[in-house]
Amino acid sequence: MENSEIRTIIERYTEAYNSFDVEGMMEYMHPEIVFENISDGEATLTLNGTDSFRAQAQEAAGYFSERQQRITNLEVQGDKAVVEVDYAAVLAIDLPNGLKAGDKLELQGKSVFTFKDGKIIRLQDFS
Repeated sequence: MENSEIRTIIERYTEAYNSFDVEGMMEYMHPEIVFENISDGEATLTLNGTDSFRAQAQEAAGYFSERQQRITNLEVQGDKAVVEVDYAAVLAIDLPNGLKAGDKLELQGKSVFTFKDGKIIRLQDFS
């Protein structure tokens, strides 16, 4: 894939994410997608396949009344892209960790996208 194609897919995926458009996000997923959420060096969630990814994306969308990922840096390295993001969200529900509906979250993170056959086959979110 060309660097410009990878950039376009990531930008469109991010737009769909910000708009709570799960089906728009799914458009860019390889059927064998592997998703990993990694926090403090530990995998806190691993999903395999589009059905699992879709279900988690739909559930997670309900956690927030607003959310915004803003790409601050995007570097393509072959079939991978490393993306740095600023993330802001407002919770729609109370969470078990003590955060309450209406609380605002702000953090910086990094995502690594790996591509196969023109689709995202692996997505790792680091926070």
